[in-house]
Amino acid sequence: MGTDGPDELGVIIERVINREGLELVHWERVGPPGNSILRIYIDRPGGVNHDDCERVSRQVGLLVDVEDLIPGRYTLEVSSPGVERGLYKPADYARFAGNRIKLRTLEPIQGQRGFRGTLKGLSEDRVVLETDNAGTIEIPYEKVAKANIEFKF
Repeated sequence: MGTDGPDELGVIIERVINREGLELVHWERVGPPGNSILRIYIDRPGGVNHDDCERVSRQVGLLVDVEDLIPGRYTLEVSSPGVERGLYKPADYARFAGNRIKLRTLEPIQGQRGFRGTLKGLSEDRVVLETDNAGTIEIPYEKVAKANIEFKF
């Protein structure tokens, strides 16, 4: 039986994605044991296509099955991060500075948990955001629950 270790999953996922010349945006495993979902988000300059997702899915699925890292049934989903891509790493906050984002904190900051505005970047482990209604605010990176680019259609 496999160890079901997230570190082992991460190593396999990163190895496959690096070999394919892609960027690992984020991966997560959700749902109950025996019926979980393994989601992998990939990207590259100019975007990814169906063939990229298929190659990653085939290779990761094979390695996860051979190593028996996810006991029982699971669903593997591989896709691009989409236009409202999540910001998961500190480097994302520098890379996407100048974009509009929506951000949710783990606890209230200045009386609120949800913020929208223009991302100014990351400064000394603080997300700098020019908010729509409260001016410039600095949010400790460790207090961010979720952040996404906000795409205006």
